[in-house]
Amino acid sequence: MSERKVRVRFAPSPTGALHIGGVRTALYNYLFARQHGGEFVFRIEDTDSNRFVPGAEEYILESFKWLGIHFDEGVSFGGKYGPYRQSERRDIYKKYVRVLLESGEAYIAFDTPDELEAKRKEIANFQYDASTRLSMRNSLTMSEAEVQALLSEGKQYVVRFKIEPDEKICVHDLIRGDVVINSSILDDKVLYKSADELPTYHLANIVDDHLMEISHVIRGEEWLPSAPLHVLLYRAFGWEDTMPEFAHLPLLLKPDGNGKLSKRDGDRLGFPVFPLEWHDPKTGEVSSGYRESGYLPEAVINFLALLGWNPGNDQEIMSMDDLIRLFDLHRCSKAGAKFDYEKGKWFNHEYILLKSNEEIAEMFIPILKEHGVDAPKETVVTVVGLMKGRVSFIKELWDTCKFFFVAPVEYDEKTVKKRWKEDSAVCMTELADLLESLDDFSLAHQEEVVMKWIEDKGYHVGNIMNAFRLALVGEGKGPHMFDISAVLGKEETLKRIRRAVEVLK
Repeated sequence: MSERKVRVRFAPSPTGALHIGGVRTALYNYLFARQHGGEFVFRIEDTDSNRFVPGAEEYILESFKWLGIHFDEGVSFGGKYGPYRQSERRDIYKKYVRVLLESGEAYIAFDTPDELEAKRKEIANFQYDASTRLSMRNSLTMSEAEVQALLSEGKQYVVRFKIEPDEKICVHDLIRGDVVINSSILDDKVLYKSADELPTYHLANIVDDHLMEISHVIRGEEWLPSAPLHVLLYRAFGWEDTMPEFAHLPLLLKPDGNGKLSKRDGDRLGFPVFPLEWHDPKTGEVSSGYRESGYLPEAVINFLALLGWNPGNDQEIMSMDDLIRLFDLHRCSKAGAKFDYEKGKWFNHEYILLKSNEEIAEMFIPILKEHGVDAPKETVVTVVGLMKGRVSFIKELWDTCKFFFVAPVEYDEKTVKKRWKEDSAVCMTELADLLESLDDFSLAHQEEVVMKWIEDKGYHVGNIMNAFRLALVGEGKGPHMFDISAVLGKEETLKRIRRAVEVLK
């Protein structure tokens, strides 16, 4: 590690919802910054004005707030390196465009879209580069007077980076090692467009990283092909000494491992690919989010951290503090990581178990109210303690344990057929009378008295308990019987047994 202060950035474009792959990239940057006592910068890359989507920036910020990923500076956080929104940095970029033009590292090109399209038809796999640029309309093939005349007429132009052919470019990557490519495969990328007076991603990104003193660029593997160009730009500006270290993260793959994870995979298989629910302002389409689907933010963080990285041991459940302590870029995989959404549910289940019954009850009470149930908090806490181990999401608690709050109005046919015997009505009437006689309705006392009664009568324990369960629950599910009756209390337990006897006969 170099001696520079660690400064990393997450720089999304406000073009829609934040993909879960972007969340993982931000998480790895955050863990790296925190581990090294560094700073985490939030920058908005909005140079492509055509793709701007209202509300996207606020959505991204809200997502990170929910996930517990905190920025030190940037858009909406302030800081001494601002502005942090690229559309507010036009004049800064223009200055650096001039630097490249004056040093001969870039040139002005006037080719129209139609002219470029004609070239593509004429030349198979056409690329604007050293082999073709001298046949195009640009400042390398025109006199200065011609160029100035076109500029004063207000003709639209782009500025292209001039790449010299047949040079070996080495990108040192903290995950992949040295990646070497030949410059001849690169085209003369557009760095600036006069049409909107804005730079493209390639120039803005380099200038911002340099001026904001970014020490490490940790980003998705899809940006690896642009890394050689970025190395050349650093050289062209004479900034080699401050070039950040690169780390290109593995792709998130479809659950079957066959290609890059997309929103369509989530729609098809029924899992979210966005942190929060997204309402597309253009199409009106609503896409599911992890928060609204009932995932706990800690579970999402833990799940994402292990997609493409491992801590070097068998530990799976890790808090944010654990992740900060253990994170190491060298333990990131080079290969893509399969998005195992079932594992995401498993993490959610584990984090529900880790939370106190009181915390889960607080989250469950609004769901009970939606179903018209207003139960005492202590009852909800007890029920949650009995039932939380059976669910992957808090919203599933309703279907799993509504019988604690609402008496059954009908009885499951299959269970009735199997569990309600000829003598069940007689036995349940006896059981109701026995329970009615108890002054102490605690779990332990009920169990002791009822089990002795079964033994004294020579009844079959299974038959009694199955009929008892059917009477209280309406089907053959639920925890230990006396847990149920103790929570329901004497009056409700008796009411349910007597109704079952009356209905089932």
